[in-house]
This record gives sequence, C-alpha cells and structure tokens, in this order.
Amino acid sequence: MALSPRLEVRQSQSLTLTPQLMQSIRLLQLSHLELSAFVDAELLRNPLLEREDGTEPVETPEPAPEITAHDDAVDAGERIQDADGIAQSFDTEVDNVFPEQRSEDRLESGWSGGSLSDPGEAADIDQYVAARPTLADHLNTQIGLLLDDPVERLIARFLADGLNEAGYLTLDLDTVSQQLGAPLAAVEAVLARLQTLDPPGLFARSVPECLAIQLRERDRLDPLMQRLLDHLELIASHDLAALARAVGADRDDLADMLAELRALDPKPGRAFERGPVEAVVPDVFVREGPAGWIVELNSDILPRVLVNRTYYATVTGKTRDSAEKAFLVDCLQTANWLAKSLDQRAQTILKVATEIVRQQDAFLNRGIAFLRPMTLKLVADAIDMHESTVSRVTSNKYIATPRGLFEMKYFFTTALASSTGDADHSAEAVRHRIRQLIDAESPADILSDDTIADMLHKEQGIEVARRTVAKYREGMNIPSSVIRRRQKRALVAAR
Repeated sequence: MALSPRLEVRQSQSLTLTPQLMQSIRLLQLSHLELSAFVDAELLRNPLLEREDGTEPVETPEPAPEITAHDDAVDAGERIQDADGIAQSFDTEVDNVFPEQRSEDRLESGWSGGSLSDPGEAADIDQYVAARPTLADHLNTQIGLLLDDPVERLIARFLADGLNEAGYLTLDLDTVSQQLGAPLAAVEAVLARLQTLDPPGLFARSVPECLAIQLRERDRLDPLMQRLLDHLELIASHDLAALARAVGADRDDLADMLAELRALDPKPGRAFERGPVEAVVPDVFVREGPAGWIVELNSDILPRVLVNRTYYATVTGKTRDSAEKAFLVDCLQTANWLAKSLDQRAQTILKVATEIVRQQDAFLNRGIAFLRPMTLKLVADAIDMHESTVSRVTSNKYIATPRGLFEMKYFFTTALASSTGDADHSAEAVRHRIRQLIDAESPADILSDDTIADMLHKEQGIEVARRTVAKYREGMNIPSSVIRRRQKRALVAAR
C-alpha cells in the first residue's frame, strides 16, 4: 500500500501546567513561615494587593524632597522653628536623648507593658533577654589574649572556624598546613595551645581526646585513666568485667574512675549560642466537641490578602500608556490568583486534616497503641484527591491534638498483618508496644528480639519477623539484649 500525505482532525485532552498552576501546587507544601515570606514579597511587588487586616509590609522610606536655594529664600520665615520644634524635628527631646529616664518615669508612674511607640501594644520580652555568647565570639576573645604572634593568631582563627557545634575540630592538620602554607609543626603547636582554652575539651578530634583534655586540666590523667579512655567501647557495651581486665583495676577503683568520667562534658561546645530556635506552630487545632472532634485552622498564621479593584479602576482610567496598562492587568491577574490560591490551600489543609482525624479517632480517644495504619492513597481516595496533593498538604504542617502536637506525616504508617483476622496494626503502634515490653523487662529476664516477636504474636496477633523487631528497636536507639543485660546488671550492682 502506497503512503501518501493526508490531513486529519482529532480531538484530545491534555493538562498544561501553566506557571500559575505550578505556583499553586508549590504553595501547598510551603510551611506557614515560608508562605508568609512569599506573601510579603508579593505585597511589595504588586500594588493591587493589600492585607485583609490593613497592615502593610515594610517598605523603604521615601527620599526627602530636594530644597533649592530659591526655596530657602522664599520659605525661610515659614521654616523658622522655636526650640521645641527643633528638638522634635531632630529627635533631641529628653525622651530620646535619655531613654532610661523615660523608662524610670514610666515605672514610677505605674506604667506596665506596651512598646515605647505604641503603649497599647505588648512589649516583646525577647528584646530584653541577654543573648548567650557564640562559640566563635568566646574563642576570639581568648585567642587575642593567648597569642601575640600574628601568624599564630591566623592559624588559631582558621582552626576555630573548623569547630562543629559540639566543639570538636573537623579539619585535618595536614590540609590546614597546605592551605595556609605553614609548617605542620607550627599548626600542631598552635592546636596544643588552643586545647588549653576555656571550657576544657574544645579543639579535640575525638571523644577520648576531649575527655583526656578535661582530665589533664583536673590533674587526673594518670596511666590508669588513659587506659580507660582507650577502651571506651567497653564502657558503651557495659562489659565491666572485660573493662576491668583491660585497665588493670579492681571493681572499686573502676567504679571511681567511671564516676569521674560521668562528671565530664563530652560536648563542651553545647553551652554556647548556636542560633535562634523556632517554635513549632500548629496549622490545625483539634478539640473535642459535644458531637465529636472539631477541626479548625489556625487563623493566626493564615495570610489573608485583598485585591484593591478601586485603585485598579482609578489608575487604568487615568493612564494611556499601553505598557502601564499591561502591567496593571498582569498585577490584577496575579492578585486574583493569589487570593484564590490561598483560600484553596486553606480549604485543602482543612479537608485533609479532617479526614486524618476521622481515620485516627481511636488514637485520639485511647492512645498510641490504637493508631491505625494509614496511607496517602487511603486519605486521597476518601476525599477525592490525588496522592501527590495529600503528600504536599501534609509536608511541613503540624496538628495540635489533645494527645500532643504532631506533624501530619506522623499519622501515615505502614500496616503489619494480624493473624486474628482483626484490622492490621500500625507500625508506630508496634514500635510503642516493643518499647513498653523492653521497659518492663527485669534484669534477670532480658527479652531477645525473637522473644519479643513471639510475645507480639501471642498477645495481639501481630505477624512480625525478628529482623523487623530488630529494625524497629534500632530505630528507637534501644541497644541489643546483650548490652541491655549488662546495663541493667550494672545498675543493680550500683544500688
């Protein structure tokens, strides 16, 4: 059959992801802090957007108008001010020059709360709390007093920049020597002096070295203690018999040495400021009502915007420039899209959270042991959404319940089969039961992973393999049965 060109008309449907649709999808997975920053940026860029509460984003002040010599001559009389006016215009009033006097006067007059600019607004107490010094500031002060040679100070500050949050040196000395072009012996000499700084233990390269520095500061680093530091792995495994043989100490001496180690700080850098800590704010509140659970959005963190159509109509009616009109049309479309997207985002979060609460009713009423296994598909099918949408909505979102504050992702757990024919068990509930069994075991009867698996099967009909129990146990940072036996026996002997 010969091939020949021809024209055909076909109908088909396809979904085109426009930039605005992609942006709407991205808004779903933003946390409330990221969303607030995004909305603030749009408010500054789009003149047609306003906050619903009437507040405006921070803007740069307008430049002062220029004053010419002619203006000075014509308006000289009008601009002559008395002493009070001059003081006010240059902020040289008593309240500004002596703010502490103003604070004392207000305290004496019974003034409480409020900012200096707005007495009706509560003061931010964080402004008056002294911040802890950072590790870098603390070390720079000491380095300036400890070292006089500029080359040694340069090496010292380079090494100080290589400390992690715990105060350990993460840099390789050979690499430092090559990068700075300094002899390795000079770098090692500077490091030795830096290890004498306060608090003791800084600039160590390992846990044994950190503890050795602190013991040396206390004049307690004898050969016996050094051998103990060389066998820290035996301390971690609570194999005290092998530790006593390796160190060459009897039980009483070993107990005293271990007590000295417990008094040391293996992370001396933790005492310093590491940056602001952001508190977790819930996106959804769940509370018990007369007819069931009530799910509410946290309205305090939801940004609300309005589209100023009056301003749009006024400006477009006055301008004849096509570029300006095109800009205003684009701003109007963007403003309408943002207002609609924020409303859709809030409704989607509420819809997903309501379904999660419905699915996890037993958990809210009776505790973690009754947490149901739940998947994204289960929730998506129940509310007629796509799994990817549910995944985006539950990312970086938190829900406050009578049981505590949880990330929405917490409620999505895999299912473990039940041998009794009942509903499957949540993996999180199984982890909780494993922890309960281990916490309740006695030193004389430590449960192995096989025993725990058998107990779960007999008590609750949970079909779980030994390797699954081991995986869950390790995920909760619970040691093996051998180490737990040593730990609990050591505790009994200490009593």
